[in-house]
Amino acid sequence: MAINNTSNSFLSEAKSIVLDNISNEQFGVSELADKMNTSRSSLLRKIKKQTNLSASQYIREIRLQKAAELLLETEYTASEIAFEVGFSNPSYFTKCYREYYGYPPGETKTKKEEEWNVEQKNEKETKETGIKNKKVNKYIIAITTISIIAIIYFFKDQFTSFQSKANKDKSVAFLPFKNLSEDNSNLYFINGVMESSLNNLQKIKDLRVVSRTSTEKYRNTPKTVSEIADELRVNYLIEGSGQKIENEVLISIQLIDANKDSPIWSEQYKYELDNVFELQNTIAKKIAFAIEANVTPKELALIDKKPTENIIAYDYYLKGLENQNEQSEAGLLKAISNFENAIEQDSKYANAYAQIAICYYYLDLNKIEKKYLDNLNEYADNALLYDSTSELPLIAKALYYLNINEFKLAIPYLEKALDYNPNASSVVLILSDLYARVVPDTNEYLTYALKGIKLNIEANDSIAKSYIYLHLSNALVQNGFAKKAFEYINESLKYNPNNPYSPYLKYFIDYANNKDLKTLTSKLLIEWKKDTTRTDITQELAKMYYFQEDYNNALFYYEKYIDLLATNEIDLYPAENIKIAYTYNKMGFSQKAEQYLNKYKDYLKKDESIYKEASLAMLYLYENKQDKAINAYDKFSLQDDFQYWILLFIKEDPLLKQLQNHPKYEETIEKIEMQFWENHKKLKRTLEKEKLL
Repeated sequence: MAINNTSNSFLSEAKSIVLDNISNEQFGVSELADKMNTSRSSLLRKIKKQTNLSASQYIREIRLQKAAELLLETEYTASEIAFEVGFSNPSYFTKCYREYYGYPPGETKTKKEEEWNVEQKNEKETKETGIKNKKVNKYIIAITTISIIAIIYFFKDQFTSFQSKANKDKSVAFLPFKNLSEDNSNLYFINGVMESSLNNLQKIKDLRVVSRTSTEKYRNTPKTVSEIADELRVNYLIEGSGQKIENEVLISIQLIDANKDSPIWSEQYKYELDNVFELQNTIAKKIAFAIEANVTPKELALIDKKPTENIIAYDYYLKGLENQNEQSEAGLLKAISNFENAIEQDSKYANAYAQIAICYYYLDLNKIEKKYLDNLNEYADNALLYDSTSELPLIAKALYYLNINEFKLAIPYLEKALDYNPNASSVVLILSDLYARVVPDTNEYLTYALKGIKLNIEANDSIAKSYIYLHLSNALVQNGFAKKAFEYINESLKYNPNNPYSPYLKYFIDYANNKDLKTLTSKLLIEWKKDTTRTDITQELAKMYYFQEDYNNALFYYEKYIDLLATNEIDLYPAENIKIAYTYNKMGFSQKAEQYLNKYKDYLKKDESIYKEASLAMLYLYENKQDKAINAYDKFSLQDDFQYWILLFIKEDPLLKQLQNHPKYEETIEKIEMQFWENHKKLKRTLEKEKLL
């Protein structure tokens, strides 16, 4: 019996209470009885009499009906909605939903559309029959309709304009300014005005401002405004030209709505050189207000802040920037010379100190012997001494820590820099890489990867784009966004079909979507045969056979993996040693098993990661200490930000299968799953709020 009819006051009250506690999986019959101030037996009797359902069935049906509403009204996944309506196990939710509605949650929208179409057809037929039996003054209806249409068309353009501005992404890119000076040596100054104006706009969090490196390639392009905007994924473009004549600078600038390919604001400016900062600030503020960006008082203060009062120092600074952008050792050395000249004119010029530090960082980059560490640190400290509330001094100090491999110390400086410039693409990309590799945090990895791709993707060639999309896809699947990850891995392969890592990741994303372990194994085998020296694929292939309890093949590939480690003198994936030990044990090589078990124990002593308890659980399972393993997994279930791969493969592990008869097995695995999906849900909301997903 369905429970849609709640005219009975008792059932209305009961349903209302259940809905108020819908996301609480612990809310059951006893809790409902307490809330209704009645005994459990009385509640059971009344619900059974009026619905022919048990009280627990009644509560479950309310949960399932609410789930159907959410599936129709939101974009949440079935797993997310399961938690929203109080099911801790998404698989059990799907089973109950199918039994109740006759189809799985994923087909809800399709089924409801089919039902709606049938209803509309019936309603239309009923109306047509009714019209034949009524005499209606068709002339009055016609006049009224014409009036309504006239009103709609009168307000249509204004409404559409208002709606599009309200919904339009506030994304903007500066196209390279044209130098109209007769003297080409003034190009650095015009470029500097552009870059400083862009930098001021980047301080506004409500705007997405594409980096200069992404737009530089359009300096002499034949492409149309619409084509450029489409490639950069922005709604607004800024075009400008300028010239420097003696002690004056003239700038013409216009803001273009890329969707309409028409200017929405344009202006010409003529300023004395001494007032160039006022010019840059005015340009930034005019553009922000034209786009209707929300600019905070703090952001306005940052825009209005002058980097120096000395125009000669600023001129040297702009020359230094032009040298720095040459991206060569000679260019960096010339840049340092110009920045030092700027400091001679203004000894407290923080950004000049910071830029010298940044140049020293790049001079040492990828060098085994670091020659300029002391210089880098000294100039970064001076930059912070004179200004600790701008992004460049903070970035400079972070780069020092990166160069000495103190990655955790770099992160606070980088994140603080984003407080002052939320569109600093270089900072975003560095943070994405740090959270991916050296300070693992799946949520932060994905957040910064998404920000980076919006700010700086066009600054890269097709090979680099392929790797950027590869990393983004990896970040997405690690956080449970498997379908979205599939889109980006295809982008990676589109830009570089020969990327050796993209097919490998794609197979795992396929597995995340279809859970077919044998297909994954066969695809990895094909990939491995292309390059049998790939350590990553070799160990993954061994692991897939291990999961399938095919220990003969598992040992074959694990021994190839061990040989590769020895040949290359590296020690990768130390957590694999427990699986290697178990495989050797199963194949009757007890001494080898003991050797790799001891390696695993050594790894555990050093492990400070969020996975430590899960790794300990594996050791306890190997030693047949099931209660200890359960306790360790229980502690692990409290961790945040662990990777989706844990959920995808945890039940496949032969060691864990020993726990299946333990009374707390199902409960513990459910806790781990629930913790992951709760974090996934929070992350999704945050990313959607920030318009990153």
